[in-house]
Amino acid sequence: MNVVLLSGGSGKRLWPLSNEVRSKQFLKIFKLSEECGREVSDDAVYESMVQRVYRQIRAVDPEATVTIATSKSQVSALQNQLGQDVRISVEPCRRDTFPAIALAAAFLHDKMGVDGEEAVVVCPVDPCVDEDYFMAIKKLWELAQEGEANIVLMGIDPTYPSEKYGYVMPKTKDPVAEVETFKEKPDLETAKKYVEAGGLWNGGVFGFKLSYVLDRAHELMDFTDYEDLFAKYETLTKISFDYAVVEHEKSIAVMRFAGRWKDLGTWNTLTEAMEERIVGNARLNETCENVHVINELGIPILGMGLKNLVIAASPDGILVSDKEQSSYLKPYVDAMDQKIMFAEKSWGSFRVLDVKPESLTILVTLNPGHGMNYHSHQRREEVWTIISGEGEVILDGVCREVKAGDVICIPAGQRHLARAKTGLQIIEVQLGKDISVTDKIKHELA
Repeated sequence: MNVVLLSGGSGKRLWPLSNEVRSKQFLKIFKLSEECGREVSDDAVYESMVQRVYRQIRAVDPEATVTIATSKSQVSALQNQLGQDVRISVEPCRRDTFPAIALAAAFLHDKMGVDGEEAVVVCPVDPCVDEDYFMAIKKLWELAQEGEANIVLMGIDPTYPSEKYGYVMPKTKDPVAEVETFKEKPDLETAKKYVEAGGLWNGGVFGFKLSYVLDRAHELMDFTDYEDLFAKYETLTKISFDYAVVEHEKSIAVMRFAGRWKDLGTWNTLTEAMEERIVGNARLNETCENVHVINELGIPILGMGLKNLVIAASPDGILVSDKEQSSYLKPYVDAMDQKIMFAEKSWGSFRVLDVKPESLTILVTLNPGHGMNYHSHQRREEVWTIISGEGEVILDGVCREVKAGDVICIPAGQRHLARAKTGLQIIEVQLGKDISVTDKIKHELA
């Protein structure tokens, strides 16, 4: 089974835990159980949406080929959570789902050698679902491989009239039916009529043969192959796969899905899917009702007599909100001018601890066996203090072993990197009048 997971979004609706490089799919809020095949200690082990979905696909089909289509800003986080070998179709910039799917299709065909007659299923990376969803994904893939329709959709049986989703109107009530028409996101009264008429939520899951999407992409965009499409990507029109392809296709079928399916797009819906009321260091007294806390800070949070609230704390900020009102936070976050304070990288993570006019203090965590790029800075010097672990530092080609308690001074212009043997933590103090993420020159290590 070939699966393409669409991993996009800027994450502002789940501020302060998410940001431009850390979208909602990377938040570790789902508690692992022993059924997952891993030992779970008393200290709860949590997984993110992308880790959960990736694991669920493998549980249903261990031989599945999974490709993740994402922007280049998310590559490091994906490698951090899924490993260096995860297959990624990198989008140079965000251009909505049709260009992303076209690029992923060209990547599979031209770079990975997938035959045009092979079926592919495209689905979002962030729904909250159970294993039966991925059993349905496999059935959808089989329908796309063997059926007559050019596109097979998954239609979600609606649990209530929703204004948030588009609707698929099937011709019959059969488990798999031809599609009569599509409806845009409606107002509440129209949504009620769609549900009464047998309409299904459009869950953004599409099955098709690879050659079909490549042919449609060539009809709608001027490119020759994957490399050419990648080079022209920034010039492409932003348009969804629904608008560009699905709504113009005559040969299309829909497969019903009646299992658990929840779009975790806001704090309100996300907390409904959480198995525990508290993640992190927090306490709620017995008078609190319907309160959820996610705390990524080392300091404790105490809640007393609270009702219907979400509290989220991270290095980027603190949110205390009524759950219903939390759906409206995006414009307020857009108005903030704040640098990213935490990010996961392919080699580990960094967390900003302190910001001053001419200094920046960061906690750098390197995972065992990983290291940074060999690089230099022109406008700042750095002081590294090793606080835990063992590893090595290379300064202008000279390697030295380091351990907890060692201090390394790096003047501006000096080439440097750090590698971890065990997990390595470094307090990095950047000093200079013009500290910027753009002040970085990568070098080849001889």
